[in-house]
This record gives sequence, structure tokens and C-alpha cells, in this order.
Amino acid sequence: MDYSLAALKLLCVQLKAARATNDSSQSSISLGPILFQRAWLQGVVISLPSTTGGNGRFLVDDGTGVVELSLSRDFLNRDWKLGHHY
Repeated sequence: MDYSLAALKLLCVQLKAARATNDSSQSSISLGPILFQRAWLQGVVISLPSTTGGNGRFLVDDGTGVVELSLSRDFLNRDWKLGHHY
């Protein structure tokens, strides 16, 4: 993943419409003609990951839809709170 590239700011409804690319050399997602590797969302956390299961899955609602996010361990160490805006 190329962290030097900015994350594309998307709405949940747009992220749901995005599709993984078929290019095996890099993990990219496309939304129409736009290729990206990371997305920036702003919304309310409506479900937190299980503290015992450790699956790292959140539900985020931004008003246009709800998406399930799976976060890496680096991001799971933050103090996430149900109902907070991020």
C-alpha cells in the first residue's frame, strides 16, 4: 500500500458502490474511473468490535448508509466509543 497517497474522502453509499480491482500486483479499489487504496470516512460508530473475539469489525453510519469496517491492530488500540463521531 502506498501511504504517500492521500486517502479518498467518501460517503458510505459511495464506498458500498466501490469495487476491488482485478490487478493482483496492487490492492486497489475503483469507484468509476478513480483508483484508490485507502478511504476516509466520517460518521458515527454504531457498533464496536467484540473485546473477546478480536475481529476488529465496526459499523459506521454517516447518514447515507452503514458500512462494516475491519481495522488493523494498529487502529484497534485507540479508545473507540459507541456513538462518537470520528
